[in-house]
Amino acid sequence: MPTASRIFTRARLIAVVAVAVAAMLVATVFIVQANASRAESVAATDELSQAGSFNREQLTAYPVIAKARADHRAERTLGEANQVLAAVANKVDATRLQTSVASLAHYSSLSAFEVRSLTVETEAATRDTQVAAAETDRLAAEAAAAAAEALRAANTPDGARAIAREMAASQYGWGESEFSCLDQLWQKESGWSVSAMNASSGATGIPQALPGSKMASAGPDWATSAATQISWGLGYIAGGYGTPCSAWGHSSSMNWY
Repeated sequence: MPTASRIFTRARLIAVVAVAVAAMLVATVFIVQANASRAESVAATDELSQAGSFNREQLTAYPVIAKARADHRAERTLGEANQVLAAVANKVDATRLQTSVASLAHYSSLSAFEVRSLTVETEAATRDTQVAAAETDRLAAEAAAAAAEALRAANTPDGARAIAREMAASQYGWGESEFSCLDQLWQKESGWSVSAMNASSGATGIPQALPGSKMASAGPDWATSAATQISWGLGYIAGGYGTPCSAWGHSSSMNWY
């Protein structure tokens, strides 16, 4: 019959074995978790290795690698963003991009996560700013083309006549009878041609100003704009003859005005 001391010893042995088994189970769990964490690091580092020449022996340096790569991307993004800011100056509202650039400029003192987040925002702001600038350029090009077409149309004889009729009425109160005299006068002088020039005298433009540079008082584009030439010519007629019909009468009798 076993003694009480043997029974106690056997119970202690069983307890020790149970504790050991429990410890082994806990250790196994920790090892599995550690391996899983290591596997994640391996996968992450392998992903970096494809672009950054990193190997698995550098697993312990993964946070440093991640920060280095985030900083490198931030530096490149800042360079591109600053180029866009210079290109769109005074063209579009670049406040969002300026704010993003200012925030990302401190990337060296930020965590890799913060740097990546700010970099993504700066890249998006850069793209949006470029799109806005391109749209502004497109609208400006359309406006310039429309202005050029309007100038071309205005500089034709019919376009010039339309401008002269409107100016004569609105600025001088001259009606259709006076415009009829003006039409005959300038048809005789230049054929309503902006580029007309008298080979012998050097008189220039629709009203045949002599010299043509006199018309600069009506605008710097006097050599290419029918409206500017007409503005000067109407003022010349008003000051020298009072009305187009008076100027036409003088031209008919003297062959000049």
